[in-house]
Amino acid sequence: MNLERAEFVRWMEKIMNRFDILHEKLNAKQNDLTTIDGEQLLDNQDVLQLLKISSRSLQRYRSTKKLPYYTISGKLYYKLSDLHQLIRDSFNR
Repeated sequence: MNLERAEFVRWMEKIMNRFDILHEKLNAKQNDLTTIDGEQLLDNQDVLQLLKISSRSLQRYRSTKKLPYYTISGKLYYKLSDLHQLIRDSFNR
């Protein structure tokens, strides 16, 4: 099957437009999943990288109730504001 170049370009533009639409929808859905009440949620990996701590230290913050967390579908999440409060409390000591 031979396609003319112009027809091929039109098809590719249609495909790329559909990919762009899907990309926008996925980004919107991802933003919905990582926010609660308009506040950003971070998972374990995000917090470990931001604070540059070990997973054991993060577990200790949870168990001593220094850092509130939320369990959603078996995965732990933390509010960004709670993380900021933990940092402020650490500096005030």
